[in-house]
Amino acid sequence: MAKRAFILLEGHSRGNGLLYVEAAERLGLHPITLSTNPAQYDYLAAEGMEAIAVDTDNVDALIREFSRLGETYEIAGIAGFSGHDESVYATVGKLCRHFDLPGPNPISIEQCHDKFTQRQLLSDSGIPIPAYRLAANMADVESSAAEIGLPVIVKPTVGSGSMGVRLCRDLDELAKHTTYMLGGQHKWRSSPRVLVEEFAEGPYYWADTMGDQIIGIGTADYGPPPHFVCRACTIPAPLTDDEHERIADVSLSCLRALGLGWGPAGIEFRWTKRGPVVIEVNPRLHGAPTPQLLQLAYGIDLITEHIKIAIGEKWELRRRHSHIAAARFLVADGNGILDSIAGGKQAAAVPGVAEVKFYIPPGTPIVRKGDYRDWIGHIIATSPWHTQTQEALQRAVDSLHWSIRPFP
Repeated sequence: MAKRAFILLEGHSRGNGLLYVEAAERLGLHPITLSTNPAQYDYLAAEGMEAIAVDTDNVDALIREFSRLGETYEIAGIAGFSGHDESVYATVGKLCRHFDLPGPNPISIEQCHDKFTQRQLLSDSGIPIPAYRLAANMADVESSAAEIGLPVIVKPTVGSGSMGVRLCRDLDELAKHTTYMLGGQHKWRSSPRVLVEEFAEGPYYWADTMGDQIIGIGTADYGPPPHFVCRACTIPAPLTDDEHERIADVSLSCLRALGLGWGPAGIEFRWTKRGPVVIEVNPRLHGAPTPQLLQLAYGIDLITEHIKIAIGEKWELRRRHSHIAAARFLVADGNGILDSIAGGKQAAAVPGVAEVKFYIPPGTPIVRKGDYRDWIGHIIATSPWHTQTQEALQRAVDSLHWSIRPFP
Protein backbone atom coordinates (compact mmCIF):
# COMPACT_ATOMS: atom_id res chain seq x y z
CA MET A 1 0.00 0.00 0.00
CA ALA A 2 1.44 3.37 -1.05
CA LYS A 3 2.46 5.81 1.65
CA ARG A 4 0.09 8.80 2.00
CA ALA A 5 1.84 12.06 1.17
CA PHE A 6 0.76 15.56 2.11
CA ILE A 7 2.06 18.19 -0.31
CA LEU A 8 3.06 21.62 0.97
CA LEU A 9 3.47 24.33 -1.65
CA GLU A 10 6.30 26.64 -0.59
CA GLY A 11 6.79 27.30 3.14
CA HIS A 12 7.72 29.87 5.74
CA SER A 13 10.88 29.83 7.88
CA ARG A 14 9.56 32.33 10.44
CA GLY A 15 5.95 31.24 10.32
CA ASN A 16 3.84 28.14 10.01
CA GLY A 17 6.04 26.00 7.75
CA LEU A 18 7.56 23.74 10.39
CA LEU A 19 4.25 23.55 12.25
CA TYR A 20 2.53 22.13 9.15
CA VAL A 21 5.34 19.62 8.56
CA GLU A 22 5.19 18.41 12.16
CA ALA A 23 1.38 18.23 12.20
CA ALA A 24 1.33 16.20 8.98
CA GLU A 25 3.76 13.69 10.50
CA ARG A 26 1.63 13.40 13.66
CA LEU A 27 -1.30 12.46 11.41
CA GLY A 28 0.73 9.68 9.85
CA LEU A 29 1.35 11.54 6.59
CA HIS A 30 4.60 11.99 4.69
CA PRO A 31 5.09 15.75 4.16
CA ILE A 32 6.72 16.81 0.89
CA THR A 33 7.51 20.48 0.22
CA LEU A 34 7.53 21.75 -3.36
CA SER A 35 9.35 25.06 -3.71
CA THR A 36 11.09 27.17 -6.31
CA ASN A 37 13.96 27.36 -3.81
CA PRO A 38 13.67 24.79 -0.98
CA ALA A 39 16.99 25.96 0.55
CA GLN A 40 15.31 29.16 1.80
CA TYR A 41 13.39 27.10 4.39
CA ASP A 42 16.06 26.10 6.89
CA TYR A 43 13.74 23.78 8.86
CA LEU A 44 13.51 21.37 5.91
CA ALA A 45 17.19 20.47 6.02
CA ALA A 46 17.32 20.65 9.81
CA GLU A 47 14.46 18.16 10.17
CA GLY A 48 15.53 16.00 7.20
CA MET A 49 12.26 16.66 5.37
CA GLU A 50 11.70 15.77 1.74
CA ALA A 51 11.72 18.79 -0.56
CA ILE A 52 11.63 19.11 -4.34
CA ALA A 53 12.70 22.10 -6.42
CA VAL A 54 10.02 23.05 -8.95
CA ASP A 55 8.74 26.36 -10.34
CA THR A 56 5.69 26.96 -8.14
CA ASP A 57 4.54 29.77 -10.44
CA ASN A 58 4.09 27.21 -13.23
CA VAL A 59 0.88 25.22 -12.72
CA ASP A 60 1.69 22.84 -15.58
CA ALA A 61 5.09 22.04 -14.05
CA LEU A 62 3.41 21.38 -10.71
CA ILE A 63 0.85 19.06 -12.31
CA ARG A 64 3.67 17.07 -13.91
CA GLU A 65 5.49 16.83 -10.56
CA PHE A 66 2.31 15.77 -8.77
CA SER A 67 1.71 13.10 -11.40
CA ARG A 68 5.26 11.82 -10.92
CA LEU A 69 4.83 11.73 -7.14
CA GLY A 70 1.55 9.90 -7.62
CA GLU A 71 3.47 6.96 -9.03
CA THR A 72 5.13 6.46 -5.62
CA TYR A 73 2.71 7.97 -3.11
CA GLU A 74 -1.00 8.32 -2.52
CA ILE A 75 -1.47 12.11 -2.59
CA ALA A 76 -3.75 12.71 0.41
CA GLY A 77 -4.01 16.49 0.20
CA ILE A 78 -2.39 19.83 -0.54
CA ALA A 79 -1.82 23.03 1.41
CA GLY A 80 0.32 26.07 0.75
CA PHE A 81 1.59 29.30 2.22
CA SER A 82 4.25 31.88 1.54
CA GLY A 83 5.45 34.99 3.32
CA HIS A 84 6.07 36.88 0.09
CA ASP A 85 3.72 35.53 -2.61
CA GLU A 86 0.06 35.01 -1.83
CA SER A 87 -0.63 33.61 -5.33
CA VAL A 88 0.48 30.29 -3.82
CA TYR A 89 -2.96 29.91 -2.18
CA ALA A 90 -4.75 30.25 -5.53
CA THR A 91 -2.37 27.70 -7.06
CA VAL A 92 -3.28 25.25 -4.28
CA GLY A 93 -6.94 25.66 -5.22
CA LYS A 94 -6.21 25.00 -8.90
CA LEU A 95 -4.23 21.86 -8.09
CA CYS A 96 -6.94 20.58 -5.77
CA ARG A 97 -9.52 21.04 -8.53
CA HIS A 98 -7.30 19.30 -11.09
CA PHE A 99 -6.63 16.27 -8.89
CA ASP A 100 -10.12 16.17 -7.33
CA LEU A 101 -8.85 16.84 -3.81
CA PRO A 102 -10.53 18.93 -1.07
CA GLY A 103 -9.48 22.55 -1.36
CA PRO A 104 -10.47 26.21 -1.69
CA ASN A 105 -12.18 27.76 -4.70
CA PRO A 106 -9.29 29.26 -6.74
CA ILE A 107 -11.49 31.98 -8.23
CA SER A 108 -12.55 33.16 -4.76
CA ILE A 109 -8.93 33.10 -3.60
CA GLU A 110 -7.73 35.16 -6.57
CA GLN A 111 -10.52 37.71 -6.08
CA CYS A 112 -9.61 37.99 -2.42
CA HIS A 113 -5.89 38.45 -3.09
CA ASP A 114 -6.50 41.43 -5.34
CA LYS A 115 -7.30 43.99 -2.66
CA PHE A 116 -9.14 46.25 -5.12
CA THR A 117 -11.43 43.42 -6.22
CA GLN A 118 -11.85 42.41 -2.58
CA ARG A 119 -12.87 45.98 -1.69
CA GLN A 120 -15.44 46.02 -4.51
CA LEU A 121 -17.02 42.74 -3.41
CA LEU A 122 -17.18 43.80 0.24
CA SER A 123 -18.64 47.18 -0.71
CA ASP A 124 -21.27 45.58 -2.97
CA SER A 125 -22.38 43.48 0.03
CA GLY A 126 -22.75 46.52 2.28
CA ILE A 127 -19.84 45.58 4.54
CA PRO A 128 -18.19 48.56 6.28
CA ILE A 129 -14.78 49.32 4.71
CA PRO A 130 -12.61 52.45 4.40
CA ALA A 131 -13.14 54.76 1.43
CA TYR A 132 -10.75 53.67 -1.33
CA ARG A 133 -9.49 54.48 -4.83
CA LEU A 134 -7.36 52.55 -7.32
CA ALA A 135 -4.27 54.35 -8.64
CA ALA A 136 -1.60 53.54 -11.23
CA ASN A 137 0.41 56.79 -11.30
CA MET A 138 1.27 59.85 -9.25
CA ALA A 139 -1.63 61.91 -10.64
CA ASP A 140 -4.11 59.18 -9.68
CA VAL A 141 -2.66 58.98 -6.16
CA GLU A 142 -2.76 62.75 -5.63
CA SER A 143 -6.35 63.11 -6.89
CA SER A 144 -7.48 60.12 -4.84
CA ALA A 145 -5.90 61.53 -1.69
CA ALA A 146 -7.58 64.89 -2.35
CA GLU A 147 -10.98 63.19 -2.69
CA ILE A 148 -10.58 61.04 0.42
CA GLY A 149 -8.68 63.59 2.52
CA LEU A 150 -5.32 63.25 4.24
CA PRO A 151 -4.04 61.24 6.00
CA VAL A 152 -4.41 58.22 3.71
CA ILE A 153 -3.03 54.70 3.52
CA VAL A 154 -1.13 53.84 0.34
CA LYS A 155 -0.52 50.14 -0.26
CA PRO A 156 -0.07 47.64 -3.11
CA THR A 157 -3.16 45.93 -4.46
CA VAL A 158 -1.41 42.57 -4.03
CA GLY A 159 0.87 41.76 -1.12
CA SER A 160 1.13 40.61 2.49
CA GLY A 161 2.91 41.28 5.77
CA SER A 162 2.34 45.07 5.55
CA MET A 163 5.00 45.26 2.82
CA GLY A 164 4.63 48.58 1.01
CA VAL A 165 1.87 49.77 3.36
CA ARG A 166 2.38 53.33 4.63
CA LEU A 167 0.39 56.07 6.32
CA CYS A 168 0.88 59.29 4.35
CA ARG A 169 0.10 62.25 6.56
CA ASP A 170 0.98 65.08 4.20
CA LEU A 171 1.73 65.72 0.53
CA ASP A 172 5.48 65.19 0.98
CA GLU A 173 4.99 61.73 2.50
CA LEU A 174 2.45 60.94 -0.20
CA ALA A 175 4.83 61.89 -3.00
CA LYS A 176 7.78 60.07 -1.43
CA HIS A 177 5.97 56.80 -0.85
CA THR A 178 4.25 56.88 -4.25
CA THR A 179 7.61 57.37 -5.92
CA TYR A 180 8.95 54.40 -3.98
CA MET A 181 5.98 52.20 -4.88
CA LEU A 182 5.63 53.11 -8.56
CA GLY A 183 9.16 54.23 -9.38
CA GLY A 184 10.79 50.81 -9.51
CA GLN A 185 11.97 50.30 -5.92
CA HIS A 186 9.07 48.15 -4.72
CA LYS A 187 9.19 44.56 -6.03
CA TRP A 188 6.01 43.80 -7.95
CA ARG A 189 4.84 40.36 -9.01
CA SER A 190 2.00 41.91 -11.01
CA SER A 191 1.29 45.20 -12.75
CA PRO A 192 2.09 48.16 -10.42
CA ARG A 193 -1.18 49.38 -8.90
CA VAL A 194 -1.83 50.85 -5.48
CA LEU A 195 -4.83 51.47 -3.29
CA VAL A 196 -5.31 54.86 -1.70
CA GLU A 197 -7.49 54.38 1.36
CA GLU A 198 -9.09 56.34 4.15
CA PHE A 199 -7.13 55.96 7.40
CA ALA A 200 -9.48 54.03 9.68
CA GLU A 201 -8.43 55.02 13.21
CA GLY A 202 -9.20 52.88 16.23
CA PRO A 203 -8.20 49.71 18.08
CA TYR A 204 -7.11 46.78 15.89
CA TYR A 205 -8.86 43.40 16.06
CA TRP A 206 -8.71 40.24 14.01
CA ALA A 207 -10.94 37.18 13.69
CA ASP A 208 -9.77 33.67 12.80
CA THR A 209 -12.26 31.41 11.07
CA MET A 210 -12.39 27.84 9.81
CA GLY A 211 -15.11 27.01 7.32
CA ASP A 212 -18.02 29.14 8.49
CA GLN A 213 -17.09 29.09 12.18
CA ILE A 214 -15.47 31.84 14.27
CA ILE A 215 -12.54 30.34 16.17
CA GLY A 216 -11.43 33.39 18.11
CA ILE A 217 -11.07 37.17 18.06
CA GLY A 218 -7.80 38.82 19.04
CA THR A 219 -6.34 42.29 19.37
CA ALA A 220 -2.94 43.75 18.52
CA ASP A 221 -0.80 46.86 19.04
CA TYR A 222 1.34 48.41 16.34
CA GLY A 223 4.47 50.52 16.37
CA PRO A 224 4.49 54.24 15.58
CA PRO A 225 3.36 55.51 12.16
CA PRO A 226 3.93 55.75 9.28
CA HIS A 227 4.69 52.02 9.37
CA PHE A 228 2.49 49.14 10.51
CA VAL A 229 4.78 46.79 12.43
CA CYS A 230 2.91 44.64 14.96
CA ARG A 231 4.50 44.82 18.42
CA ALA A 232 2.11 42.72 20.53
CA CYS A 233 -1.04 40.62 20.20
CA THR A 234 -3.50 38.96 22.58
CA ILE A 235 -6.30 36.44 22.25
CA PRO A 236 -9.09 36.60 23.22
CA ALA A 237 -9.55 40.34 22.84
CA PRO A 238 -11.21 42.10 25.81
CA LEU A 239 -14.61 42.72 24.19
CA THR A 240 -18.14 43.11 25.45
CA ASP A 241 -20.66 40.53 24.27
CA ASP A 242 -22.12 43.12 21.87
CA GLU A 243 -18.71 44.01 20.41
CA HIS A 244 -17.85 40.33 19.98
CA GLU A 245 -21.15 39.66 18.24
CA ARG A 246 -20.72 42.62 15.86
CA ILE A 247 -17.22 41.52 14.82
CA ALA A 248 -18.37 37.91 14.41
CA ASP A 249 -21.36 38.96 12.28
CA VAL A 250 -19.24 41.13 9.98
CA SER A 251 -16.63 38.34 9.71
CA LEU A 252 -19.20 35.82 8.51
CA SER A 253 -20.60 38.41 6.09
CA CYS A 254 -17.10 38.81 4.63
CA LEU A 255 -16.80 35.07 4.04
CA ARG A 256 -20.14 35.03 2.20
CA ALA A 257 -19.32 38.12 0.13
CA LEU A 258 -15.97 36.72 -0.99
CA GLY A 259 -17.06 33.12 -1.52
CA LEU A 260 -14.84 31.84 1.27
CA GLY A 261 -16.31 28.96 3.21
CA TRP A 262 -13.63 26.31 2.97
CA GLY A 263 -10.63 26.07 5.29
CA PRO A 264 -9.06 28.87 7.33
CA ALA A 265 -9.37 32.62 6.87
CA GLY A 266 -8.43 35.74 8.82
CA ILE A 267 -10.30 39.06 8.89
CA GLU A 268 -8.69 42.27 10.16
CA PHE A 269 -10.60 45.25 11.60
CA ARG A 270 -10.28 48.68 13.07
CA TRP A 271 -12.97 49.67 15.57
CA THR A 272 -13.92 53.18 14.50
CA LYS A 273 -16.82 55.51 15.26
CA ARG A 274 -18.79 53.36 12.82
CA GLY A 275 -17.96 50.19 14.74
CA PRO A 276 -15.89 47.38 13.14
CA VAL A 277 -14.48 48.44 9.74
CA VAL A 278 -12.88 45.70 7.64
CA ILE A 279 -9.26 46.43 6.75
CA GLU A 280 -8.43 43.16 5.02
CA VAL A 281 -9.56 39.58 4.52
CA ASN A 282 -6.92 36.87 4.12
CA PRO A 283 -8.10 33.52 2.70
CA ARG A 284 -5.65 31.59 4.84
CA LEU A 285 -4.59 30.97 8.40
CA HIS A 286 -2.78 33.93 9.91
CA GLY A 287 0.96 33.46 10.30
CA ALA A 288 2.82 32.50 13.46
CA PRO A 289 2.40 33.01 16.31
CA THR A 290 -1.39 33.17 15.80
CA PRO A 291 -1.85 29.36 15.59
CA GLN A 292 0.16 28.90 18.81
CA LEU A 293 -1.91 31.59 20.56
CA LEU A 294 -5.18 29.92 19.53
CA GLN A 295 -3.97 26.55 20.76
CA LEU A 296 -2.82 27.99 24.09
CA ALA A 297 -6.03 30.00 24.54
CA TYR A 298 -8.56 27.37 23.51
CA GLY A 299 -6.76 24.04 23.00
CA ILE A 300 -7.59 24.10 19.28
CA ASP A 301 -4.77 23.11 16.91
CA LEU A 302 -5.92 24.89 13.74
CA ILE A 303 -3.00 23.65 11.66
CA THR A 304 -3.83 20.01 12.39
CA GLU A 305 -7.53 20.67 11.76
CA HIS A 306 -6.69 22.42 8.47
CA ILE A 307 -4.75 19.36 7.33
CA LYS A 308 -7.68 17.14 8.28
CA ILE A 309 -9.99 19.27 6.11
CA ALA A 310 -7.47 19.12 3.25
CA ILE A 311 -7.33 15.30 3.34
CA GLY A 312 -11.08 14.93 3.68
CA GLU A 313 -11.14 13.71 7.27
CA LYS A 314 -13.43 14.77 10.12
CA TRP A 315 -12.23 17.87 11.94
CA GLU A 316 -12.88 19.16 15.46
CA LEU A 317 -13.04 22.79 16.63
CA ARG A 318 -14.36 22.26 20.16
CA ARG A 319 -12.74 24.48 22.78
CA ARG A 320 -11.03 22.52 25.54
CA HIS A 321 -10.27 25.43 27.86
CA SER A 322 -10.26 29.23 27.95
CA HIS A 323 -7.01 31.03 28.76
CA ILE A 324 -5.39 34.32 27.83
CA ALA A 325 -2.52 33.93 25.34
CA ALA A 326 -0.32 36.80 24.20
CA ALA A 327 2.85 37.49 22.23
CA ARG A 328 5.43 40.23 22.06
CA PHE A 329 7.50 40.73 18.93
CA LEU A 330 11.14 41.70 19.28
CA VAL A 331 11.79 44.60 16.94
CA ALA A 332 15.17 46.11 16.13
CA ASP A 333 15.45 49.78 17.11
CA GLY A 334 17.99 50.61 14.41
CA ASN A 335 19.92 49.39 11.38
CA GLY A 336 23.21 47.58 11.70
CA ILE A 337 24.60 44.14 12.46
CA LEU A 338 23.08 42.06 15.26
CA ASP A 339 26.10 41.74 17.51
CA SER A 340 24.57 39.56 20.18
CA ILE A 341 21.27 38.41 21.61
CA ALA A 342 21.14 36.75 25.02
CA GLY A 343 18.80 35.85 27.85
CA GLY A 344 16.67 33.36 25.96
CA LYS A 345 16.98 30.64 28.61
CA GLN A 346 16.09 33.06 31.41
CA ALA A 347 13.09 34.33 29.45
CA ALA A 348 11.89 30.79 28.72
CA ALA A 349 12.13 29.93 32.43
CA VAL A 350 9.63 32.63 33.44
CA PRO A 351 6.42 30.89 34.66
CA GLY A 352 3.74 31.15 32.01
CA VAL A 353 6.12 31.63 29.07
CA ALA A 354 5.36 29.09 26.35
CA GLU A 355 7.92 29.99 23.68
CA VAL A 356 10.94 32.20 23.10
CA LYS A 357 12.06 32.27 19.47
CA PHE A 358 14.81 34.24 17.72
CA TYR A 359 14.44 34.51 13.97
CA ILE A 360 18.00 35.53 13.14
CA PRO A 361 21.43 34.64 14.61
CA PRO A 362 24.16 37.07 15.74
CA GLY A 363 26.07 38.50 12.80
CA THR A 364 22.95 39.05 10.70
CA PRO A 365 22.68 42.48 8.98
CA ILE A 366 19.50 44.35 9.91
CA VAL A 367 17.94 46.89 7.56
CA ARG A 368 14.51 47.92 8.76
CA LYS A 369 11.75 47.75 6.13
CA GLY A 370 8.77 49.02 8.11
CA ASP A 371 6.93 45.68 7.92
CA TYR A 372 7.00 42.15 9.40
CA ARG A 373 10.61 41.71 8.26
CA ASP A 374 11.67 44.02 11.12
CA TRP A 375 10.87 41.29 13.65
CA ILE A 376 13.89 39.53 15.10
CA GLY A 377 11.94 37.17 17.35
CA HIS A 378 8.92 36.70 19.60
CA ILE A 379 7.88 35.60 23.07
CA ILE A 380 4.59 33.86 23.85
CA ALA A 381 2.98 33.53 27.28
CA THR A 382 -0.30 32.21 28.62
CA SER A 383 -2.27 31.98 31.85
CA PRO A 384 -5.91 32.00 32.97
CA TRP A 385 -5.75 35.77 33.57
CA HIS A 386 -4.93 38.77 31.40
CA THR A 387 -2.79 40.58 33.97
CA GLN A 388 -0.77 37.47 34.79
CA THR A 389 -0.11 36.78 31.11
CA GLN A 390 1.09 40.32 30.45
CA GLU A 391 3.30 40.30 33.56
CA ALA A 392 4.95 37.06 32.41
CA LEU A 393 5.59 38.56 28.99
CA GLN A 394 7.14 41.69 30.48
CA ARG A 395 9.40 39.67 32.79
CA ALA A 396 10.55 37.59 29.82
CA VAL A 397 11.20 40.66 27.66
CA ASP A 398 13.19 42.25 30.49
CA SER A 399 15.38 39.11 30.62
CA LEU A 400 16.57 39.63 27.04
CA HIS A 401 19.54 41.70 25.98
CA TRP A 402 20.71 42.38 22.45
CA SER A 403 23.01 44.84 20.77
CA ILE A 404 23.18 46.14 17.21
CA ARG A 405 26.49 47.37 15.85
CA PRO A 406 26.24 50.20 13.29
CA PHE A 407 27.26 49.37 9.75
CA PRO A 408 30.85 50.36 8.93
